[in-house]
Amino acid sequence: MQSTSSKQTVLNDQFGDVSKLPAGTPQGQQTTRPFNSAQTNGTQTNTDQTNSAQNIPTSSHATQNFSDLTGQRELPRFNPKDDINNPHTPDTDGLEETHFGYKKVKKAEKQAKVADVFTSVAKKYDIMNDLMSFGIHRLWKRYTISLSGVRAGQHVLDIAGGTGDLAKAFSREVGRNGRVVLSDINAAMLDVGRERLINAGCNNVDFVLANAETLAPFEDESFDLLTISFGLRNVTDKDAALRSMYRVLKPGGRLLILEFSKPIFEPLSKAYDLYSFTALPLMGKLVANDAESYQYLAESIRMHPDQQTLKTMMENAGFVNCDYHNLTAGIVAVHRGFKK
Repeated sequence: MQSTSSKQTVLNDQFGDVSKLPAGTPQGQQTTRPFNSAQTNGTQTNTDQTNSAQNIPTSSHATQNFSDLTGQRELPRFNPKDDINNPHTPDTDGLEETHFGYKKVKKAEKQAKVADVFTSVAKKYDIMNDLMSFGIHRLWKRYTISLSGVRAGQHVLDIAGGTGDLAKAFSREVGRNGRVVLSDINAAMLDVGRERLINAGCNNVDFVLANAETLAPFEDESFDLLTISFGLRNVTDKDAALRSMYRVLKPGGRLLILEFSKPIFEPLSKAYDLYSFTALPLMGKLVANDAESYQYLAESIRMHPDQQTLKTMMENAGFVNCDYHNLTAGIVAVHRGFKK
């Protein structure tokens, strides 16, 4: 384990100029690509040849990465990118509705609407995080890392990891014999995270497009630690996501959920509401030229389950010894649970 002082600098490092990086994809930085079932007997298809010309990893590279990650010798027999397809359709959910902020939308529509929000804000995401939280989000993340118990050589999955703050810290903690996967359902967010972590020299991190509700690219009991930071509230079916997290976690492994929650002091709650519904959209308009997405952010926080409700949901998914830690008077909470 690193010293406390070392940990505290993990999320403050500056990133250099991405344009100075060599061409191609460094080992360990491959984004999961579709499984190529047409490749047999060591013969590459035209698609593989095209990918090679474009410095896109082929199936053999993907197999090596997946084996390193899960201990399985072969890729799963599905196209990993199919996992991004919306599990909610008019056929599966009919006209059933869910919330998108304060609005009611059909379940089949929410995933696309959330994708639009994060595609819009991806390039300004880190700047806005610093502005909205006055930099305190870095302390919240450091505290989450302190609860992780992560050790050298372990496998970590950061779900909805976005621009990679937690994945970067875990990359240093697990060392060269460990593995970190930064996953996100949104390609624009994943691209930003990938550039940042490659630039930071994190060569033990893989980047995988994955839907938190299914985590289909990953085998059962593949990871020692799972984290999801400010992402669970955007998931259409949170119970399904928690069950998938339980599935891919190793026995004895832990799940950490860092998410906005319910302030525990009523005066603070009123001030927080005023700030959220006035300052956030205004900052979004001025900095990201997108007030609507930050209006959704404020609304989605209010629609997220409170601390005790989320703890109960984790227990219903199979997690044991669940607890939560309120940060900044409950504006944010870290939930923790373990797999039997």
